[in-house]
Amino acid sequence: MKKLFIDSDIILDLLTRRNDYESAAMLLTMIENGDYQGFTSPIVLANVHYIMTKYTNRARSLKNLKMIRKILSVLSIDEQIIDEALESMERDFEDSIEFIAAYKHDIDIIITRNKKDYLGSKVPVLSARELVNTFHHEDCQS
Repeated sequence: MKKLFIDSDIILDLLTRRNDYESAAMLLTMIENGDYQGFTSPIVLANVHYIMTKYTNRARSLKNLKMIRKILSVLSIDEQIIDEALESMERDFEDSIEFIAAYKHDIDIIITRNKKDYLGSKVPVLSARELVNTFHHEDCQS
């Protein structure tokens, strides 16, 4: 089963019903149904909480994060990952932590709406829409 790293923009699209909400919802449903294993990072959860408190209140944000946590596992980020990100030449430290963590944890695909943020990633990067369309294409061929 493929392991997917879910970036904060996908979770925010789902929770705020913004941008590509439909693809984000379908993706999380596929993870819930066991078609994929879903993972995220502590950084993503913290960022989502911070942004969600601007859309809603703290209690609602935490309720949403608890729901997301039932669907997604959280990758550990250790000193080695931080040190590699500090040594990388990537322009965004946070993104480099995430794609290094994804690589170290044998993630198959990073799912994000902002693919340009992951140009230095050794892990392939797709949007939620691309993954959903690929899944439906493969499903139709079975």
